[in-house]
Amino acid sequence: MPKIDLELENIYELEEPKKYKVMLHNDDYTTMDFVVFVLTSIFHKTSSEATKIMLEVHEKGKGMCGVFTKEIGSAKVEQVTKTAKQNGFPLLATLEEL
Repeated sequence: MPKIDLELENIYELEEPKKYKVMLHNDDYTTMDFVVFVLTSIFHKTSSEATKIMLEVHEKGKGMCGVFTKEIGSAKVEQVTKTAKQNGFPLLATLEEL
């Protein structure tokens, strides 16, 4: 049975990618219904999950939509920004490193 060189094996170990939270921020113009729509359509939240997050955004100023790799999180932020702009809302989504 061949012996495995452990040093060589360790070179090929992959690190877990950093994770980022996608956050929605409260504003005075975006409707609560639109925030729920964004959470259900872009983040695939149930109606009750979306309502809970929407209330957190409204009451605390921001709320977490999910945790993703940087690439996926950035794409979600872009989707939120584009969808909000198309619907005339200034809804802000950001990434925060965990």
